[in-house]
Amino acid sequence: MRVLVTGGTGYLGRAIVLALARHGHEPIVLSRHARASGLPGMLVDGDVRDKRAIASAAETADAICHTAALVSVWRPRPSEFDEVNVGGLRTVIDVCAERRIPRLVYTSSFLALPPADASTALAANDYQRTKAAARAVAADAARRGLPIVTLFPGVIYGPGLATEGNLVGRLISDHRARRLPGLIGADKPWSYAYVGDVADAHVAALERGRSGAEYRLGGVNTAQMRVFEILRDLIGTPLPRRIPYSVATLIAVAEEMRAAIFKRPPLLTRGIVEIFRHDWSLDSAESMRDLGYRVTPLEEGVKTIVAP
Repeated sequence: MRVLVTGGTGYLGRAIVLALARHGHEPIVLSRHARASGLPGMLVDGDVRDKRAIASAAETADAICHTAALVSVWRPRPSEFDEVNVGGLRTVIDVCAERRIPRLVYTSSFLALPPADASTALAANDYQRTKAAARAVAADAARRGLPIVTLFPGVIYGPGLATEGNLVGRLISDHRARRLPGLIGADKPWSYAYVGDVADAHVAALERGRSGAEYRLGGVNTAQMRVFEILRDLIGTPLPRRIPYSVATLIAVAEEMRAAIFKRPPLLTRGIVEIFRHDWSLDSAESMRDLGYRVTPLEEGVKTIVAP
């Protein structure tokens, strides 16, 4: 199967491209700098907001895996999130419909779902707001009969580039370099999903996912501090301090003011603090049943990040 992967040079996108090749499929990689990536398959430079670029890359595709997204806590122009995260999906859906491509797998985010301790999705920042809006776009396409499967990965972690999509890797790197001031909501549960498991689930969704289905790709549901307990046991680093929500909120307000004045990304926002207040556990039973999804133990996964 020839599979167009949008955002194929990102943290998860690269893993999906490599998994496709490993399973005998032919990847077509679309991103702004695909040709410089060194990835296998057909490499196409293009922007997910450019319908002509997507249509051209999809000309010989049997399926599309849409992973491209703007993953960031802040942009000086918030509408950029709408253009990429919502508009990009609409464009890919249009190309699928026009070219009658028989399978579209869309990578959403656990942040598009309600947290486990709430009944509705949050809109704490523009990334979360637009991923929730894109979920509605995908659901509408499914109701209209488009063969779309939506995946909701948890907190993806594992070896790889320290991009904004690799939150755990960046936190571990900062902690080891003594740049991490502490953890907000250290005891709140997250669902840690190993990047290789998530990539393999994308391949399985392309091959046999139920059209119209929404699959949670969670992992080990445990407190944020657990990652650093494992790190302590592996390499002897001390545990990070706990930052109270009240202190974090004051820091966030100051950072937002700085960002508004200097037009530079804040280190923390009130939206991020709000996200850290919640329980983000996920139930992956349906993915395990339909897609053969596996969950790597957290201890085993963290070990791959700090391995020499």
